[in-house]
Amino acid sequence: MNPTSPLVVASPASPWVLRFAPLIRAGSPVLDLACGAGRHARALAARGHPVLAVDRDALALEGLRGLSGVRTLQADLEAAPWPLAGQRFGAVVVTRYLWRSLLPHIVQAVDDGGVLIYETFAVGQQTIGRPSRPEFLLRTGELLDVARGHLRVVAYEDGFEAGAGGCFVQRICAVRSPDARAEDPDPPKYNL
Repeated sequence: MNPTSPLVVASPASPWVLRFAPLIRAGSPVLDLACGAGRHARALAARGHPVLAVDRDALALEGLRGLSGVRTLQADLEAAPWPLAGQRFGAVVVTRYLWRSLLPHIVQAVDDGGVLIYETFAVGQQTIGRPSRPEFLLRTGELLDVARGHLRVVAYEDGFEAGAGGCFVQRICAVRSPDARAEDPDPPKYNL
């Protein structure tokens, strides 16, 4: 790495991701999708997981190169075919990113016994700031719909999170288990 090149600095890992990281089987591979500067790749690699960090921003990925336990893949997830066809992971982590056509691929990438940990902006965000375009905001219950019939929901939140800046957010933690198809078709929703 060139010491004079500017780097994207990773912010602290999401408390939601850290809360459910213990559900990831020890040593299982993790996909950090649209990873940005790699705040989750770093945290999960530190827990002993081999991490594949994917983003379209080469500069953001540069800060992860050479980090033990982390591989990087530069890929434009929105303008090219899904780059991970047939690959499955012990966990798929997605935060602050939504491209709806990828949702089926994301669910398929969760291995048997694996975990999906996802959080991003939700409808309502447009009333207080960015992102404000509907294509970047989850509709009410949308992550539940994505998981339904494929993954067993462990936790779900949809609402306003107060704090620095505040935001409307939707979060899910779900696991791929044999009983996912048999679970309650309308799991309870929990507000923040």
